[in-house]
Amino acid sequence: MASGSDRNPIIIGGLPSQVPDFDPEETQEWLDSLDAAVDERGRERARYLMLRLIERAREKRVAVPEMRSTDYVNTIATKDEPFFPGDEDVERKVLNATRWNAAVMVSRAQRPGIGVGGHIATFASSASLYDVGFNHFFRGKDDGKGGDQIFFQGHASPGIYARAFLLDRLSEAQLDAFRQEKSKAPNGLSSYPHPRLMPDFWEFPTVSMGLGPLGAIYQARMNRYMEARGIADTSDSHVWAYLGDGEMDEPESLGQLSIAAREGLDNLTFVVNCNLQRLDGPVRGNGKIIQELESQFRGAGWNVIKLVWDRSWDPLLAQDRTGILVNKLNTTPDGQFQTYATETGAYIRDHFFGDDARLRDMVKDMSDQQILHLGRGGHDHRKVYAAYAAAKAHKGQPTVILAQTVKGWTLGPNFEGRNATHQMKKLTAEDLKRFRDRLHIPIADSQLEDGNPPYYHPGRDSEEIQYMHDRRKGLGGYVPTRVVRAKPLALPDDKAYATAKKGSGQQSIATTMAFVRILKDLMRDKEIGKRFVLIAPDEYRTFGMDAFFPSAKIYNPLGQQYESVDRDLLLAYKESPTGQLLHDGISEAGCTASLIAAGSAYATHGEPLIPVYVFYSMFGFQRTGDQFWQMADQLARGFVLGATAGRTTLTGEGLQHADGHSQLLASTNPGCVAYDPAFGYEIGHIVKDGLRRMYGGTPEENEDVFYYLTVYNEPIQHPAEPADVDVEGILKGVYRYRSGEKGEIPAQIMASGVAVPWAVEAQRILADEWNVKADVWSATSWNELRREAVDVERYNLLHPEEEQRVPYVTRKLSGAQGPFVAVSDWMRSVPDQIARWVPGAYQSLGADGFGFADTRGAARRFFHIDAQSIVLAVLTELAKDGKVDRSALKTAVDRYDLLDVASADPGAAGGDA
Repeated sequence: MASGSDRNPIIIGGLPSQVPDFDPEETQEWLDSLDAAVDERGRERARYLMLRLIERAREKRVAVPEMRSTDYVNTIATKDEPFFPGDEDVERKVLNATRWNAAVMVSRAQRPGIGVGGHIATFASSASLYDVGFNHFFRGKDDGKGGDQIFFQGHASPGIYARAFLLDRLSEAQLDAFRQEKSKAPNGLSSYPHPRLMPDFWEFPTVSMGLGPLGAIYQARMNRYMEARGIADTSDSHVWAYLGDGEMDEPESLGQLSIAAREGLDNLTFVVNCNLQRLDGPVRGNGKIIQELESQFRGAGWNVIKLVWDRSWDPLLAQDRTGILVNKLNTTPDGQFQTYATETGAYIRDHFFGDDARLRDMVKDMSDQQILHLGRGGHDHRKVYAAYAAAKAHKGQPTVILAQTVKGWTLGPNFEGRNATHQMKKLTAEDLKRFRDRLHIPIADSQLEDGNPPYYHPGRDSEEIQYMHDRRKGLGGYVPTRVVRAKPLALPDDKAYATAKKGSGQQSIATTMAFVRILKDLMRDKEIGKRFVLIAPDEYRTFGMDAFFPSAKIYNPLGQQYESVDRDLLLAYKESPTGQLLHDGISEAGCTASLIAAGSAYATHGEPLIPVYVFYSMFGFQRTGDQFWQMADQLARGFVLGATAGRTTLTGEGLQHADGHSQLLASTNPGCVAYDPAFGYEIGHIVKDGLRRMYGGTPEENEDVFYYLTVYNEPIQHPAEPADVDVEGILKGVYRYRSGEKGEIPAQIMASGVAVPWAVEAQRILADEWNVKADVWSATSWNELRREAVDVERYNLLHPEEEQRVPYVTRKLSGAQGPFVAVSDWMRSVPDQIARWVPGAYQSLGADGFGFADTRGAARRFFHIDAQSIVLAVLTELAKDGKVDRSALKTAVDRYDLLDVASADPGAAGGDA
């Protein structure tokens, strides 16, 4: 691939349209030559000559327009195929046994009383694509490094299990426990690649389609990042992503192709299994998905290898001197090719070859059976090997291999190429017999007639099993395998959090800046400082993190080949090949993919990284929630910062930026530990404990969680840490922040995040004007309080004869007198999570509804979550108990003008980030 200096992005296609012809006579000679070639040798010959000229022009660095697609034939010519080093006969036997066991496993999972389903057809189409990789390319981890990272197509998992069974990595009992993870524990196998459920086997969860290709791109990039920064030697690691052609319709599948090309990730190969079918029908019935994908990948700057036809087509294509066969291949739509996959040789002779005498003449000496077996490239080991070898050898670009296959291949006429094949899970006795005969599996008819076919293993000492073991030993160990080798990190002591403990004095800062100050001190630590990976979607300045630019620098494999416009400033923009910051542009999906790759580096490469991903909170769990599930599935760790949080705090930005629900969404993710801190010292304790839980122990002690902190952009004065600070309460989710000092009528106010100062103001008003003595509680995590309480209830339910446990929130609040009023800048459902465990009358206030652009004061008055509205809520609960007269409620409404949004104090200026 040409370097940046060799390319001219200004002249589209490399051909300026208004350039004078300095030698018209020479130009005419070239045009006459082309005309003569067309007249004397035909258009196809002239086209071939043009393609060769374009090829030579590129070799000579002459700019020519990119071809969007090439002919519907293999990219690698037969004469250019490398020597195939394997024993094809033995590999065929191995693959046949794998095919059989994969199908039988799914079929047996449909036995009476089980019926858990499974997918057969996807692996049947891609079996050879995997087998060549296992036998010749996929590197294991036995050398202590990360090996290759392989993103297996989720629906192909039965084939990966079946191969592991032949290698004695899985037992027959485990195959029979497919999709029965709890009822057959500890033998249960997950439906799809799932590291959390099978943490020693799978590395990457991929069945949420579209996330596999996205994750693979950023994994390849993370490999380069780790090597550039001297953290791990990833030079021998290659990332393979196995994808479906239907999956490529997901926006995430193609949305980040450009970054892989821009950074020259030649350590990345996509293998797209083009079986031409989605789950319910053809991917492009009237079109050609391989051609379409070729255009998209070429346009994005990828190296494209088309693997369309197997070796049986080679003699026919060699005869095609007029181009009639290639033209026929070019113009036949995918839907028709799928029909050919289900029809007879005679039908193919009549309908594909029959409409032109030259085509009919090509196959006149072939039998119908031979025509029927004109196969597709993805099923030919030699062709697949050639494509993989070319991909590994290619430098400067990522590679995509577009391999044509037949969905349900070898499963028989009821499965192959059928629209319903993805949903077909059970083989009849007749299907099994045909399948057995085609694969030459030595199983008797009688064993297939009771509806529960047996697995097949050729024997541990057989030639094919020994061959499999030898190949894996030669490639560095068995895959897939997930290994955690990371050593505990030496974590910093309390000195790293000293700034947060002091508070902000007379200065007003937002909790976002309070976190950044802590992070800055942590990054100075000699032990773990270099392991922090800062990630933001083009918002470092927004979050006050531009101070990291000149010191930590922004990662760019090409460095900075220009003079920055702000180079004279103290906080100048600075890019470096060894930069620590990942500045992924306006792409939350790309940033989250970086987060996952960094957060799982402790397992992938045995070197822990500490990712810190900061983003507009609205665009986290709402926009990329599926990836946060992927993060939990992949056992990734790190810190996720939902900045500019709250429905009323970023009010200048309006509806689409007003987040009042991400804490609720975070509560649905079992791998997420979510906090909504109010002050810097709270953040310090939370971060310190997060580092301990995720990184401070042995592999067995470290927890597979990630931390989500919501922080705000509203400046406040942060208090110093109290001498008797309740650290346990901060970490568990609630502690008494300020006791009431004046008043006689007791009450309790619980608040989180930016709402704590409102609660403190309400405490003052209640004491001064209503004789109410209210305590203020900082609820650092509504989510963690609920999670612990649910665990307690579950224990009590199942252990009725044991001493019944009491949830932490109940114990913590016991003895607190009066009603409880909870308030936050979130919808009421967030604090309502703990309502059933609060020991007293409980009312919540929240920002339910859509956000809007206005002053903070007006927005909080509109939602009735400001200090005066808290006062009214406390008085209302006291009135219910007869502690105050109900007339006080109308008095409060009138006194504070609570029905008039415009009457509210606008609050601190600034609705921007």
